[in-house]
Amino acid sequence: SGMFRESELEGECILDSNDLERERGITILAKNISLSYKGVKINVIDTPGHADFGGEVERVLRMADGALILVDAFEGPKPQTRFVLTKAMEVGLRPLIVINKVDRPDARPEDVLIETLHLLEDLGADDPLSIPHIYASGRAGFASDDPHARSGTIQPLLDLVLEHIPGPDVDLDSPFQMMATTLLWSDYVGRITVGRINSGRIQPGDRVAVMRADGSMEDETVEGVELFDKLGRVKAKEASAGDIVALIGLPEVQIGDTIACEDNPVALPRITVDEPTLSMVFTINSSPLAGKSGKFVTSRHLRDRLMRELQSNVALRVEEAGAKECFKVSGRGLLHLSVLIETMRREGYELSVGKP
Repeated sequence: SGMFRESELEGECILDSNDLERERGITILAKNISLSYKGVKINVIDTPGHADFGGEVERVLRMADGALILVDAFEGPKPQTRFVLTKAMEVGLRPLIVINKVDRPDARPEDVLIETLHLLEDLGADDPLSIPHIYASGRAGFASDDPHARSGTIQPLLDLVLEHIPGPDVDLDSPFQMMATTLLWSDYVGRITVGRINSGRIQPGDRVAVMRADGSMEDETVEGVELFDKLGRVKAKEASAGDIVALIGLPEVQIGDTIACEDNPVALPRITVDEPTLSMVFTINSSPLAGKSGKFVTSRHLRDRLMRELQSNVALRVEEAGAKECFKVSGRGLLHLSVLIETMRREGYELSVGKP
């Protein structure tokens, strides 16, 4: 698109910044960036495709107004395509079809487009034939109406977004209201709360009410406001309805909490995610090799780490499993839990796991 410096685009999968994502070639965590095109600010949210990481999809859908359905020009729609598309249609997002990797030698873009239209019809889409589509190659950096194109820029895709995806329906004059959809952490400022502002405006120093799942409410002061700019964030003096914003100074916020004007707090409907489908028992490493490969080896370490994971991993469930050093961990599938186990191992935790 010509909007980023070359140094910002090192590597092939720019948004897959997690080590496990790069190694496995999949998206695990939802992330968002922002870019300006023809005077319009476009927020882009990259979500996982695999159903095991459906919680990542479900928690960010409300920040979007439309969805780009990315389909491989050879493989066609896959089970994860159906899953993500179903979730997007449930919240009323407007779809655009992007047939990706058309520069593959074995690409069959026209056939894949027909398969995708059949999928949309199966899912009950209104008039699938009227849904806009475009052919592209993310690796080569071009998009075109021509399925046989092999060069160009990505700007035709951005033009399609501006033409067919509506801007947010916002109310700048109503009291401030947003939902926490993502939690980040900084060693300097602590917890950072990310979400899209539904209404009103927010500035550093404003007082807000944090409305929790149990109906309780706590007043806090927003210490900092940041807006997403390209691949990073910049400090802002004010953010308004429609912006995806990062708020600093709310240490006890959980995903799904509503952050509202202190004088007129109104809660938003909470995020709903599908229930876990698979469970495993996590316990301390009691083998003869305990303590050889990690530095966090006690049940207290294990408990604290799992409780911390619950703050951001909305599809996970953790409960006591009888013995005090055992925990029943439930997730959306083997891939979901295996990524958690590998992440903990790399962080220095030692644990034993039972069979699913």
